Amino acid sequence: MIDRYDFGKITIGGKNYSSDVIIFPDKIKDNWWRKQGHLLLPEDLGEVVKEKPDILVVGTGYSGLMQVPESTVKWLKEQGIKVEIKPTREACSIFNRLLSSNKKVIAVLHLTC
Repeated sequence: MIDRYDFGKITIGGKNYSSDVIIFPDKIKDNWWRKQGHLLLPEDLGEVVKEKPDILVVGTGYSGLMQVPESTVKWLKEQGIKVEIKPTREACSIFNRLLSSNKKVIAVLHLTC
């Protein structure tokens, strides 16, 4: 459960993080980096795809500046993964809401920009 999000900071399950994160069902990976910074590519999501989530929630940053190309969305859908892409504040709300569903949900969240 995401407790709080502000520009550059997120609290998940009572623990604070100040770098981009991937929230898996059983762990959190912090210091998540993308190959091309503000562009989300399939090669940035290898660990996510291995977990076979039903839904991937993508937080594109405080102002939504991280880009998710249509080719990345298409690739995820080909893997059987539904994608929700929103600025990070909204993505956090969606992630928390989806946690109560019977779906396996993972979030990748850019905390700045």
